[in-house]
Amino acid sequence: MIQIISTKPYTDQKMGTAGLRKKSKVMMQEHYFENFLQSIFNTINPSGKTFIVGGDGRFYNDIALQKLIKMSAANNVKKLIIGQNGYLSTPASSNLILKRHTDGGFVLSASHNPGGENGDFGIKFATQTGGQCSSQVSDQIYANTQTISEFKIYNSPDIDLSQIGLYKMGSMEIEIIDPIVDYVELMKEIFDFNLIKEMFQKGFTMRFDAMNAVTGPYAVRIFEDILGAAKGSVLNAVPKPDFGGLHPDPNLVYAAELVKIMYADDAPDFGAANDGDGDRNMILGKKFFVTPSDSLAILTDNYNLIPAYKNGIYGVAKSMATSTAVARVAANKKIGYYEVPTGWKYFVNLMDSKRITFCGEESFGTGSSHIREKDGIWAVLFWLNIIAATGKSVEQITLEHWKKYGRSYYLRFDFDGISTDTANLLMKDLTLKLPSLNGQKINCFEVDKAETFVYNDPVDHSSTTNGLRILFADGSRIVYRLSGTSSSGATLRVYIERFNRDNLQADPRIMVDELLKIAMDIAEIQQRTGKKEADVTT
Repeated sequence: MIQIISTKPYTDQKMGTAGLRKKSKVMMQEHYFENFLQSIFNTINPSGKTFIVGGDGRFYNDIALQKLIKMSAANNVKKLIIGQNGYLSTPASSNLILKRHTDGGFVLSASHNPGGENGDFGIKFATQTGGQCSSQVSDQIYANTQTISEFKIYNSPDIDLSQIGLYKMGSMEIEIIDPIVDYVELMKEIFDFNLIKEMFQKGFTMRFDAMNAVTGPYAVRIFEDILGAAKGSVLNAVPKPDFGGLHPDPNLVYAAELVKIMYADDAPDFGAANDGDGDRNMILGKKFFVTPSDSLAILTDNYNLIPAYKNGIYGVAKSMATSTAVARVAANKKIGYYEVPTGWKYFVNLMDSKRITFCGEESFGTGSSHIREKDGIWAVLFWLNIIAATGKSVEQITLEHWKKYGRSYYLRFDFDGISTDTANLLMKDLTLKLPSLNGQKINCFEVDKAETFVYNDPVDHSSTTNGLRILFADGSRIVYRLSGTSSSGATLRVYIERFNRDNLQADPRIMVDELLKIAMDIAEIQQRTGKKEADVTT
């Protein structure tokens, strides 16, 4: 029943910050998915182990899941626990890995990237921590992809994933589960559901945009069925292989339907959105947007309002590119504070060693040590709990925060579709140029430090470089880095932060515009890429 199939290596299977992401048609090439999965198995030795499995329902998920099941059986996996119909959000998967004490898990998703035959597909591999595998492991997997000559697959009919229950494939056990139940139980342990429910009973209104992705069913059950939000509060609630033509990235550009609703005169009290696999979030009030950086800072400042955290938290961490807003909160609260490279795996060591409880990235990712991934619905429930406890609106909560701590005007500018060679040369030359900027005054901004960001992990003592930054004396910053989530080409991301304690309600674009011009000039972006402006601004 086990077939051994000869194959040849593909040269482009190096994992990014969150697994392997490629165009769907690339992933559909002969033996492409099988090569990568077998390389994982060859690296981790799956014999006798148990794994959580699911996906976000995007195009090719159904076919890839059946391949994963059959290859798992052929590689002597003991058991797979799979979400019904193949659905499982990334946060729910991480929770199940921890709750069931499994050896890891697989989520078939390209996260916030578009889906469909002409979209993207991906696979995330998580370890028994519930988080992403380390760089050392991903490097070993990549090395295996370069020499692989065969893969194993079980010769068997497909498994029906629509029926909850226990099944067998050879000696491997397969358990199909409700993908939502365990996650809901976890959220009830963290937040005051009764208090939030009372708020909805008093007339509180919300809209949640699931963007035709995996969290639609989770959101309907939690917000509408359990908490009592009005029916229809969850938009685009049915997962679709192409996300209904939407780009499932919860930001002001791609969540246009939600933004239109929240900026109308009759807007509901609260708005939120998740991405393809449910680990990212966007928060909106009436005609009001909360940046992810500010959201992390506000959640950290209000942790005592949440039942699970009322007795205190260990600390907080942010990615280097995220604004410094949460650093000021950590200093005020006298809690641990860490700045790490982009990639959720860098937070895991800090969580496991009880150095941090909360963490977040500027790319709409926020989470805590309840799992080892960012968690979109968790962040939404956190905001709802704060609103219910204080009786204040999203805008009031945010404005009071700025008055207390000052405001980091902050925007990210993405220059997409740059050739990899051009992007790498730009960063290489910029690295060499930075030391000459130290101490210079550029317009009205005095450079305090210009450097390559180096992270020295306090737990495993590894050292990682990740991006370039220019720090100014007034607390403002420019950050450059190449994205690790593109499926083709390269994306140069430029992050602009301008700190201000007095002018708290200005237009963010106007406030950062001078620094953006400085950033583009220093990096010679237009000369090198031909781009006069960013493709996406968030």
